[in-house]
Amino acid sequence: MTGVAGPGEQVCHLYRLRPGAEAEYERRHARVWPELTALLDEAGIYDYHIYRRGPLLICVLRTRWGQPHARAVTGSSDVQARWTASLAELFAEIADADGEPLWAYPVFHHPGHPPP
Repeated sequence: MTGVAGPGEQVCHLYRLRPGAEAEYERRHARVWPELTALLDEAGIYDYHIYRRGPLLICVLRTRWGQPHARAVTGSSDVQARWTASLAELFAEIADADGEPLWAYPVFHHPGHPPP
């Protein structure tokens, strides 16, 4: 998977923390920088969730104008570069050998019925 998703499509990628970094990762995300959330809005990223099980992080999000646009905006941002650098020592794995995020692809989806 290349992570190229159109507007509104859900994407998922994974990170792996270094052993023992879980509490610090959660502490830092309890105080995400306002300029970072503003950047996410500018990039059109919404409905963004990060789930954790032990050292495994599962990131699920949607974009308003497609994943390529969101990556272009965040990838050229000093705010994103500083945020990523501030967390670097916490990560064991964030990308594959080609530098691509660790994309997860959908295998099953049940839309169900919304509540009345």
